[in-house]
Amino acid sequence: MTSQSQSASTRRGALIVVEGLDRAGKSSQCEMLRDYLSKGGNAVKYIRFPGSYQVTQYVYHWSNICSDRTTPIGQLIDSYLRGSANQDDHSIHLLFSANRWELAKSIEQDIASGTTVIVDRYSYSGAVYSAAKGNPTLSLDWAWLPEIGLPRPDICLFLSIPAEEAAKRGGYGAERYENETMQTRVRELFRSLFDRQEDIKVIDAGKSLEAVSVDIQSVVANCIGRLDATGPLGTLGPLAK
Repeated sequence: MTSQSQSASTRRGALIVVEGLDRAGKSSQCEMLRDYLSKGGNAVKYIRFPGSYQVTQYVYHWSNICSDRTTPIGQLIDSYLRGSANQDDHSIHLLFSANRWELAKSIEQDIASGTTVIVDRYSYSGAVYSAAKGNPTLSLDWAWLPEIGLPRPDICLFLSIPAEEAAKRGGYGAERYENETMQTRVRELFRSLFDRQEDIKVIDAGKSLEAVSVDIQSVVANCIGRLDATGPLGTLGPLAK
């Protein structure tokens, strides 16, 4: 084995997060990105279905505020999101965060072994959606605190689409956070959060599915190409002041 092939075999994977308002096309773009990277010879895992595994890919899912709904915590979250259970705003936020921590070690191990992990929603959504409820004791800064120390994405792609356009897409309104007032607050808080974080790339999701996919592929290829210079996977830190 040559030194070049040895280097390629031990290169770590990338942690790629896809964020955006509901119905911005995140899941479709995650699937297209997974296929694109797989065809390029990359080992890829995509967070998609609750805790399920396929033969060639591990497939997790943190759907709508990033929850694996098959774990005990995930089942509580699923019940809450479907409106069949109520929780204090602070406790449900901490449940969401705990659900992310449940999978943190697995993600770190995958990245270290050379597998790129694509995540549909992450800590950014977790903090923003909780803060958007308008609870005076649950600020964006408070919501971010339990996220500190989780694996930090190498790139976070934010799919930007007008709220009124998202509302036209099929399935909108099925869960409690999908309403115009909430989504407007969410958009404003995403802007505030991204002003205080690095490695965020805004993608115009108002284009065709294929055009958006091409834009994402370009950004991700750039990110993967500089992994050697980036160094080991980092962890999320406090929000910048």
